[in-house]
Amino acid sequence: MDTNSLKQSVVKSYSALAKSRKNETLANLFGCCSVTKHADTIAENIGYSKEILDQVPENSNLGVGCGNPAALATIEQGATVVDLGSGAGFDAFIVSRIVGEQGKVIGVDLSEDMLKLARKNAKKAQYVNVDFIKGDIESLPLKDKIADHIISNCVINLSLNKDQVYREAYRVLKPGGKIAVSDIVLQSELPDYIKNSLVGHVACVSGAEKLEDYLGYIEEAGFTDIKIESKSNFPLELMLSDPQIMQIAQKMDFDLDSQEAKAMAAKVVSVSITATKREYEEL
Repeated sequence: MDTNSLKQSVVKSYSALAKSRKNETLANLFGCCSVTKHADTIAENIGYSKEILDQVPENSNLGVGCGNPAALATIEQGATVVDLGSGAGFDAFIVSRIVGEQGKVIGVDLSEDMLKLARKNAKKAQYVNVDFIKGDIESLPLKDKIADHIISNCVINLSLNKDQVYREAYRVLKPGGKIAVSDIVLQSELPDYIKNSLVGHVACVSGAEKLEDYLGYIEEAGFTDIKIESKSNFPLELMLSDPQIMQIAQKMDFDLDSQEAKAMAAKVVSVSITATKREYEEL
């Protein structure tokens, strides 16, 4: 699967997810349970409190994250924060409360439908310090050195060029700026049919790489003070039970029973990582 084909397929899949959240009654006709309840269950499993879930717009939590990157970052009022792969705006809305009126949050996403949903959520809940713009995280439509922080939640994993994503993050950050990322890495190799499948990519699974390789991309981009803040089992079974993902799997004639899900769950872990851009560039 080449990079362009994968991007188009993933954007199409996430666009379908965004459209379903605009009409939960319609979405539930295709699933076994409430989409919102399912998303909240996943969010609580990966580190979000019920208080936070109650504060954000109802349709912003899609249940497709793997951690809480905003909780890792020491974000201050007035800061500028960029959210890579912002989706319906969930993490961006959480951060917007932290940076306050003097701060700025920029969500970047490649799906027009996700951007429409995020903007609708922002307007409805009157978030005035958040912008959502269309862009590829491998080539950010942003100027150099504008951000104090960059966050991302289980999105960089979808890229086949993670090294380029981290180079772009480094470029956009101010000297001394920080990244806080939640993503998944492999404990052991996945079967080829998962690695090469669209449903695996949508579930943030098949793009996973070994931890040492993943950390290597961050270091090679120029970051220092790289820390693994947490490492835990990824709630893969919850993710793969998502109605939207299972629809995709069915269309692909992709058979994934619970035993297979459990076997895969042992192979991947969720990691939360922070790192810092150098204050001064090396000569």
